[in-house]
Amino acid sequence: MVCVVLVGFLTAKSGQDQPASRSAVDSEASVFTEDIQAGIEKHIEDRTREGKGYFKLMYADKELSLKLVKVHTEYLANLGPRRHFACVDLVDTKGDVYDVDFFLSGDPGDMTVTETTAHKLNGQPFYLWEQNRDKTWERVAVQNASKDLLGIVSGKDEFEFRYRATVPNLEGPARMWLPYPTTDRFQTVTVVSMKTPGKSRTLTDSKHGNQILFLELDKGDSRKKIDMRFHVKRLEKAAYVEKDGDPSEHLKADILVPANEMFSGIAKDVVKGKKGDLVRARAIYDHVIERMSYKKYGKGWGKGDAVFACDARRGNCTDFHAYFMALARAVDIPARFAIGAGIPSSRDEGGVDGYHCWVEFYAEGKWWPVDISEADKYEDLETYYFGHHPANRFEFSRGRDLVVDPGPESGPINFLAYPVMETDGELKKVKVKFTFERKSG
Repeated sequence: MVCVVLVGFLTAKSGQDQPASRSAVDSEASVFTEDIQAGIEKHIEDRTREGKGYFKLMYADKELSLKLVKVHTEYLANLGPRRHFACVDLVDTKGDVYDVDFFLSGDPGDMTVTETTAHKLNGQPFYLWEQNRDKTWERVAVQNASKDLLGIVSGKDEFEFRYRATVPNLEGPARMWLPYPTTDRFQTVTVVSMKTPGKSRTLTDSKHGNQILFLELDKGDSRKKIDMRFHVKRLEKAAYVEKDGDPSEHLKADILVPANEMFSGIAKDVVKGKKGDLVRARAIYDHVIERMSYKKYGKGWGKGDAVFACDARRGNCTDFHAYFMALARAVDIPARFAIGAGIPSSRDEGGVDGYHCWVEFYAEGKWWPVDISEADKYEDLETYYFGHHPANRFEFSRGRDLVVDPGPESGPINFLAYPVMETDGELKKVKVKFTFERKSG
């Protein structure tokens, strides 16, 4: 999801305040931001209690019964004196996820919600925000919106990306693996600064060649910050020839993208009567869009588990693309995975809503970039995302089942965007935050 947030106090032509944000440089979460989070969570809790276990919301002349999934803390914003913005995901009884914009007024401990608007359904927006020359904002219809409003920067992009993480409380030694993005033919990466606790060194993933930052930590590193800044120049990607490497290597199964009769049967049915790998890949692409919904709730999603995606028919970008890879490989179309972050196109600084991933398949002597979860969100971009990745993204690592020495006791790393941390042989969650500041445009 993307909530538009910019520095300063902005007013939309619609008459509604539009969210403002802190600079990407002014990064530490403030008490005031925590107050906004507390205010919206209290509002949802109170309304859920009144709704006998559900948050009630009117949408399209019907009352929805919703439960809280996530408050997007990266988009909590102060609009000005006693005016605030929050963006929240809520799921209904059928499993549909609504992204809801809340506008609040008041002081810490005494905030009142003044407007509640459903912004997206399962990642698909009902409206977009567009900035005018006078720096005000207005809501615009999704239909016929320009590519930049739909998340695409064409040609090239340039930005500073800040990757931060906080070491959790430790009772003893711990190890952590983080992505260490590098330069390739589509992105030029320069390390601006790097601050890490403990002892650090760089490892190389023997399976895919990724560079990985390895930290050795102890109890004294508890709550310490990891802060990495990268200057990135990125090019838009279309189908391209790669001289090195054997595409057939990408027909091999991954731990969570297996090769089995189920995927073989589905894939053969999907491509029946289709001639040529490019046409067959498009049929699989369309099948994934038709079969799956972008829904992030409950258990199982977000692991890139192709079997889960096939059975549940929902998930996030990792699940969409795992399912695609399983089907493509089942009919001898090589497919490979990459993960990083999508940089917002509609603003020039602020928060980035977590990681994003994508894939490429091999046909007619070229690698073809696709992004199925984004195509699912924006119907008008289905053609674009079959063969293109926009310039406004930053690749952290590529491939699944990354192998390094030393590596986690749990085995190969599924994929690497957020830190992987292990203590006493058990994986532990690490809090992360991404921000950016555009340098061009």
